[in-house]
Amino acid sequence: METVNLGTSGLQVSRVVLGCMSYGQPDRGNHAWSLDLDASRPFFRRAVEAGITTFDTANVYSLGSSEEITGTLLKEFAQRDEVVIATKVHGRMGPGTNGSGLSRGAIMTQVDASLKRLGTDYIDLYQIHRYDDGVPVAETMAALHDVVKAGKVRYLGASSMWTWQFAEMQHTAAIEGLTPFVSMQDQYSLLMREEEREMHPYCLETGVGVLPWSPLARGRLTRDWDATTDRSENDEFGRTLFRQAEESDRRIVDAVARIAAERGVSRAQIALAWVLAQEAVTAPIVGATKPHHLEDAIAAEALELDDDELQALEEHYVPHAPTGF
Repeated sequence: METVNLGTSGLQVSRVVLGCMSYGQPDRGNHAWSLDLDASRPFFRRAVEAGITTFDTANVYSLGSSEEITGTLLKEFAQRDEVVIATKVHGRMGPGTNGSGLSRGAIMTQVDASLKRLGTDYIDLYQIHRYDDGVPVAETMAALHDVVKAGKVRYLGASSMWTWQFAEMQHTAAIEGLTPFVSMQDQYSLLMREEEREMHPYCLETGVGVLPWSPLARGRLTRDWDATTDRSENDEFGRTLFRQAEESDRRIVDAVARIAAERGVSRAQIALAWVLAQEAVTAPIVGATKPHHLEDAIAAEALELDDDELQALEEHYVPHAPTGF
């Protein structure tokens, strides 16, 4: 699999990122559909075999057990300097002022806890999971800069927020001489394209890489509109998404299905190929709980859509209210 620079930074990531929210202890946290250590092992093995070098998790996924599984299995199948480990900080991990958020105390506490769970001396890409409006931006950026200078983190990334918030954080880093973000992890798919209005142009202009989450719209783009899965029935956060503009969304899902049938490939490959074709996108983050999920992601890297197919996939989109912040 091809590796590319993350934005204009020197960090190289695989063209597809394995999302590790799928892996964790089902009885920890709120991801009852996640796979435990033994069930996760084949996915990490196959990802490494296929050339996926980049693995994205977060401290809150399955209350830390996703980080534990990610660290354990990457040690089994790869050398540390051959993989990129990305994790996140913000969500509630414990009681008290340092148990969540982006204060100096929380960042210092949580980065050490993530390092311990991952079993590594450094995190390649440390991302703020959301914006924290309860902490001064300068405090957050200074704390993140300090964990970079301490050697615990090599690059910084951010996740879903308004573009003006992201710009404020980047501007603060610039004027204070602090480490800026090199990536934005945002919700982006055929069913949620609102980031094309401001965030993606901003990222292109400033050299920030984009790592979309939910590029398959929580699986909506991979199956008939009314079909359900165990995860869709039990994913509390997922149930808050894709509840608007259903008529246009259905048409998009139908277009994916039609083009997939004409191509003789899966719907997932078509939807991922569209994301990969977007100029701002560095690499989509793809979750996999079944073998074909991973195979589809691997195959999508080489699939090129023509102009007519791109138009057919895009023409039914209507404005949505952004979600997932």
